[in-house]
Amino acid sequence: MNYVLIIHEVEDYAVWKKGFDQARDLRKSAGEIEYQILRYEDDPNRIVHFSKWHSLDQAKGFFESDKVNAIRNELGVKAPDFIYLDALESGIL
Repeated sequence: MNYVLIIHEVEDYAVWKKGFDQARDLRKSAGEIEYQILRYEDDPNRIVHFSKWHSLDQAKGFFESDKVNAIRNELGVKAPDFIYLDALESGIL
C-alpha cells in the first residue's frame, strides 16, 4: 500500500479543517483511500495528515498540482513537508 505523511503548520486550525473537509470529494477522486489527522500536543496549529493512496503517482500529482497549492495558500498552510511512503509491514500487538 502507499502512504503520504504531510507535516505542516496552519494559521488557524478551524479554517484549515473546514477547507480540508470541503475537499473530501476532490481528494477521493484523486486516489486517497483513507486518512488520519493528528496535531502536535504542544502546538494546535501544527498538523500531521497521514493518508493511504491507490498509488504514489496519484498522490504526488494531487499534492503537487497548482490547484491544490492554491487551496493550501487560501487555507493558511505554511511550508508543508511531504513524505511519500511504501508500506513494508504492519501488525497489531
